[in-house]
Amino acid sequence: MTDPNAFFNGFALSAALIVAIGAQNAFVLRQGLRREHVGPIVAFCALADVTLMAAGVAGLGAALDRLPGLSAALTLGGALFLGWYGISALRRAVRSAEGLDTEGRGEALSLGAALARTAGFTLLNPHVYLDTVLLVGVVGAAQPSGGQPAFVAGAGLASLLWFSLLGYGARLLVPIFRRPSAWRVLDGLVGATMLALAAGLVAHGLG
Repeated sequence: MTDPNAFFNGFALSAALIVAIGAQNAFVLRQGLRREHVGPIVAFCALADVTLMAAGVAGLGAALDRLPGLSAALTLGGALFLGWYGISALRRAVRSAEGLDTEGRGEALSLGAALARTAGFTLLNPHVYLDTVLLVGVVGAAQPSGGQPAFVAGAGLASLLWFSLLGYGARLLVPIFRRPSAWRVLDGLVGATMLALAAGLVAHGLG
């Protein structure tokens, strides 16, 4: 790995963004619990993530090279968003929350129907573009020269590991994450990671 720091930054940011409770994660858990089409669903989610993140890093990287003022503005905006996201996660961590219902009882889905639903949960969620294209793109483009490929590789690995864990480890994870306390611990870790990354962006912008 040519830039281990960039790889770790990509891994940490992707992991922090992806573990929030949402429709996509709940659906992957549901399918993992039912053992239906887990491999294709995990592959689709991870491939969609790494494609969107790579596009964000590449596109923003080119734009930021031409417009240095835009780099400062986006870096500040990214730091503000990360700070807000981190504070929100920490607020969730200190108050009661509902567990996640992943039973998903119902008829079995065909492979086509399962992938169609996966695509809907992934691509029809506007936050995926804010997170994977814009936010990851901003942080990735801010990496030292030559560090962008390592950053994308780290981010993609975090996505693949998370969805694999959700899909194939669902039967072990579901009893744990039905408890609100488990999500509070997870939100605390996410919040701390987000705030650390925000501080790093501010330092980069000031430097």
